Amino acid sequence: MKRILYIIGFLLPLTVFSQQEKVLTISDTTVADKWMILGEDWRYQKGDNIVWANPEFDDSTWNEFSSTNLNLLDGKNVIADRGEIVWLRKRIMADQSFNDALVLNIFQEGASEIYLDGKLIHQLGNVSSNKDEVIYHNPFSQVLHLPLEIGKEQILAVRFVNAQYKYPIYNHNGLIRIFISSLRNANSTDVVKNKRVAYFQQFVNSYYISLGLAILMFIIFLSFFIFFPKEKINGYFAASLLFLILFTLGVLSFHQNTTGTYFWLTFYYDTCILISSLILLFCFYKILEKPIDLVYKAISFLCFLTIGCYFLFNPDALGPIWSIFYYVGIIRLSLKSWKKNKIASFLFLSSSCINLVFWTLMICWYMGLVDQRIDKFIPFSFMLVPVVLAIYLGYAFGKRSQDLRLNLNRVQELSKEKESILSQQKNTLEQLVKERTSELNQSLDELKTTQSQLIQSEKMASLGELTAGIAHEIQNPLNFVNNFSEVSNELVDEMNEELDKGDLEEVKAISLDIKHNLEKINHHGKRADNIVKGMLQHSRSSSGTKEPTDINALADEYLRLAYHGLRAKDKSFNAELITNFDESIGKVNIVPQDMGRVILNLITNAFYAVNEKKQRDVSFKPIVTVSTKKSDEHITISVSDNGNGIPEKVKEKIFQPFFTTKPTGQGTGLGLSMSYDIITKGHSGELLVTTQQGEGTTFKIIFPLI
Repeated sequence: MKRILYIIGFLLPLTVFSQQEKVLTISDTTVADKWMILGEDWRYQKGDNIVWANPEFDDSTWNEFSSTNLNLLDGKNVIADRGEIVWLRKRIMADQSFNDALVLNIFQEGASEIYLDGKLIHQLGNVSSNKDEVIYHNPFSQVLHLPLEIGKEQILAVRFVNAQYKYPIYNHNGLIRIFISSLRNANSTDVVKNKRVAYFQQFVNSYYISLGLAILMFIIFLSFFIFFPKEKINGYFAASLLFLILFTLGVLSFHQNTTGTYFWLTFYYDTCILISSLILLFCFYKILEKPIDLVYKAISFLCFLTIGCYFLFNPDALGPIWSIFYYVGIIRLSLKSWKKNKIASFLFLSSSCINLVFWTLMICWYMGLVDQRIDKFIPFSFMLVPVVLAIYLGYAFGKRSQDLRLNLNRVQELSKEKESILSQQKNTLEQLVKERTSELNQSLDELKTTQSQLIQSEKMASLGELTAGIAHEIQNPLNFVNNFSEVSNELVDEMNEELDKGDLEEVKAISLDIKHNLEKINHHGKRADNIVKGMLQHSRSSSGTKEPTDINALADEYLRLAYHGLRAKDKSFNAELITNFDESIGKVNIVPQDMGRVILNLITNAFYAVNEKKQRDVSFKPIVTVSTKKSDEHITISVSDNGNGIPEKVKEKIFQPFFTTKPTGQGTGLGLSMSYDIITKGHSGELLVTTQQGEGTTFKIIFPLI
């Protein structure tokens, strides 16, 4: 029994010593010039009880652990699941050597409340067992005051609830890390000592520098594209810079965000940088004059596949992996274009190689294979290739400007050299122009003379057509005049004999016969006179004066004259003449000489057409029809024949000057051309033709009734 008491007496002090609480002592040497993570000797308990913040509360039954992440035990076993509240407690004391204020920096994915000796000193978000009331807050960019009393052991308690992310942005269930340092160190700009604040500020400042540079380049190259829209490469580059600006703004928003919306911000800015890089790769293809190939399409496919995988894997880890393929693609493109464009290929190749090495090291850093943090160079890595591209575009623009300036100088020099030559050539050309003008004037005068002669020839030709008809027409009245003159002469002799006999009655009867004969002579003389006047009117130039004219009589007269003229040339020719005159027309205002020429020309052509057909077919019966018709506003004169008609290919040319289908020597080709001008210009009318092959042709003269 005595031995048992000795053993108990020996073990009791050991037990009490083993249960003695471990206290973190903060001295000037531990936190004066660095940030120290509070990861050792914590106790934790799931659940929620505000009493657990009280320093008198006995937490000896709680579980103990040490970890940089206070929600993960040794990085493996989760202390609190998503949505569960956990309390963390730790004993801490500032010793007498510490002569500065203490500050905290907390990085968390969730919400927490920080207590010191039961007093709430910081509320970071809203902690609640109801997940709808939880407000996540990450104060990683803030410095939080820790009011420790010198030389006094105090209880630091943390009430924490996990963030509940829908997508696996960091592939864990939430964390909380607490760092402690002196206020002097927190205000230091030394990024080695003050890594939690100064390093972060330097990182953010680097992104601000990148943002300013990207905005400046965007404004410059967008302006180039606006003023020189044909230089589309400036527009493509400006689009790439726009997405780069959006990416930089997203990163800055992420590092200033404290609400816990990390996934969507990360998704946004990682998507922007991928699209910006893809457009930038398209610019390389355009600059190096390479067609879009399978490699570009594969990289584009991987780009959008990577964006889709952001919902499954960490975007910040997938981006660097895609970058490896991206920069390998640029290196390949640069090597293929080396001979064609060495300057561009060198710039793109060197910048891509630097970035390829950098992102390879970044992947190694993510995997823990590299200890040195190089993520502070990420902003400059993103800007390296755009800056190099901007430098090349500026170089290319300057080179084009220089080439244009040199070409302009050459043009000016050539202009001066050739100015005298051009002056001499000008004088020579002026002399040649004078000579050619003189020749053209002479040719024009000859042409006018020839044209007048041809017109007169056409008139004489139509007059020739009339000659035989006129001779036939005038012969009849002349015969009557001769016959009645002879009879009258005999009657005068008889009358003298009767006078001698004194038979006055017989004398009166004879005188009446003589008078009757004289009237006949007068009638047929006037008829001959009218025929002669008509011939003279046709042969002389038109005065252009319109006068009331009987259009029916004019058409009938020229129909008969033309028919008898053709009969005089060819006794075997016969044709049926049909007239259909509208007697209500009366007299209309026309130029009779001109209208007579037109009617005569159309009737002569009709007789020619039926005569040609008659010679080929002896059984054919020629018919020529002349008709007139009056409407409310127009007079229509129609000349129809039942000849062979006009071929379609010839129909389009019949009104052209000098075009004729008659054999050489039988037509001038001016008849229909003159007729068309007389009707359209002289009488404001129309000359229309309708024809059917093998059945005949109809010409219609239509002119307004005035």
